[in-house]
Amino acid sequence: MSLIIEILRTYRLDSLKPRGRLFSKAILLIFLLVSSMTSYAERDASRDQFRHPTETLSFFGITPEMTVVEISPGGGWYTEVLAEHLTGTLFAAHYDPNADLAYYRNSQSKFAAKIAKNPVLYGNVEMRIFDATNQILNTADNSADAVVTFRNVHNWLGTNSEAASFALFFKTLKPGGTLGVVEHRAPAGSDRKTMEESGYMTQDFVIELGRRAGFIFEQSSEINANSKDTADHLEGVWTLPPRLALGEQDREIYLAIGESDRMTLRFRKPKE
Repeated sequence: MSLIIEILRTYRLDSLKPRGRLFSKAILLIFLLVSSMTSYAERDASRDQFRHPTETLSFFGITPEMTVVEISPGGGWYTEVLAEHLTGTLFAAHYDPNADLAYYRNSQSKFAAKIAKNPVLYGNVEMRIFDATNQILNTADNSADAVVTFRNVHNWLGTNSEAASFALFFKTLKPGGTLGVVEHRAPAGSDRKTMEESGYMTQDFVIELGRRAGFIFEQSSEINANSKDTADHLEGVWTLPPRLALGEQDREIYLAIGESDRMTLRFRKPKE
């Protein structure tokens, strides 16, 4: 969209009168660009009301020129947001394409294909590997302005790799760099077993993970809070949209709740 706006400014189409071939070429170019928007705007924008991407990136302090590492991008919903926002490099740290588990290989393959088929949108995205269990994040040390991850900490809890994950984030960030974390929020005092089974994490637990890795915890935000979510559902966080794990059972109730209540946390790697 920013490219289209720049073209409009360049040609000053609000004041142009038909001027033959040049005018026609300008109109054709804009038409093609606008037409192509639907081909690369793949994310489900209806999720914005729960995920607040603009406000979240602003809270994290993500500015266009930054080098950013997105950890475990999954299907790439936030990757699209970041790719549109950034002029700097976005490293998408996904599963190892040679992982033992077929699920990991297939997930990475689908994501890589999505990136490859859309060079206009994803031209600044480079694939990397993140595998905390094997101590792998193959971005350079002290190189990133920011690391961000969205709704992933509970997954690392299941493989006992949550501490290793935060240590890898710390290692790849420049001194003074930012770590931004969004995660499903459990009631205070929830034990580890409950967190593993429900997919909800306590905010104190995640903050402590950051501090133990060497980060300074700067601030939390309620941007992604949802007071309707009681965090005690039959199938955990997956009961709610977009997963709706119970299918048609009480579907309208869960749709009315919306996506999960979430913590939004900002950490800083010390400058020295």
